[in-house]
Amino acid sequence: MEQVVTLHSGIRICYQDLGPEEGPVLLLIMGLACQMTAWPPALVDEFLAKGYRVVLFDNRDIGLSSEIKAKLKLSPPVAFMQYKMGLSVEAPYSLYDMADDVVGLLDLLAIKSAHAVGISMGGMITQILAARHPERIQSASILMSSDNHPRRNPGPELKALWVMNGSGVKGHHLEAAKARSLAFWRVVQSPGFAVSEADIELSFERNYHRSYRPAGILRQMRAIMATGALSHLHRYINTPVLIIHGDADPLVRPACGKRLHERISGSRMEMIQGLGHDLPGGVLPKLVSLIDGHVSAQ
Repeated sequence: MEQVVTLHSGIRICYQDLGPEEGPVLLLIMGLACQMTAWPPALVDEFLAKGYRVVLFDNRDIGLSSEIKAKLKLSPPVAFMQYKMGLSVEAPYSLYDMADDVVGLLDLLAIKSAHAVGISMGGMITQILAARHPERIQSASILMSSDNHPRRNPGPELKALWVMNGSGVKGHHLEAAKARSLAFWRVVQSPGFAVSEADIELSFERNYHRSYRPAGILRQMRAIMATGALSHLHRYINTPVLIIHGDADPLVRPACGKRLHERISGSRMEMIQGLGHDLPGGVLPKLVSLIDGHVSAQ
């Protein structure tokens, strides 16, 4: 059951709190542009079957959480160029603010500490949490992410950049939004795991009707750019870290995961063959096994 809570900061967060209250808490932190419904139900169900208390939520500016109504001063291409040059990028908020949202949610749910699982942008938020709030993070599993260094990480493949910017499809009605989403998925999907495109299309339709916030996606993207490199935080991360990446990821390239592993002392790296930048059903048993093993070892 979805619930909405207002943090002390005034930000509203829509979340789900599932499983036994006394179970170890697994905190699922989603990535850019994705609602919490992007976590596959089969993945959540597997963790619940193992006795976890699973908390998942919509980040600010997406889904049913607070919309931050602020205009962006620069066009996305100009902001991206500033980011890649290592220049300051102005934004309504940063990933540090989004990490504070997570801490605020834990506070209101009276959760002292959790095992964080962050994917893509959520993996960046997880790094901030592990460095700045080590008492709240018992372990960290970071999927398909990076340290967000603008110059020392390879950028997305050109076709991935093209679909990130809409693939030339205009309009905000269902068919246009679905066309953009499908174009993006076709580029980032995992070549090693077969998925029904009809199922993907149905999922996009459901998410569109639940919430559609293209401006929020742009602000989240700007937050990533404004935050910049996270590598200076890594010396403060002492919690056990598992890094999971796909060797076929065209968006956050495999080298990004490898760099993250090299930067975070004592971290463990798992590179999954044939995995792109999505969560196909075929990879879920492996992800559950890796994350559960990592958590259980603590």
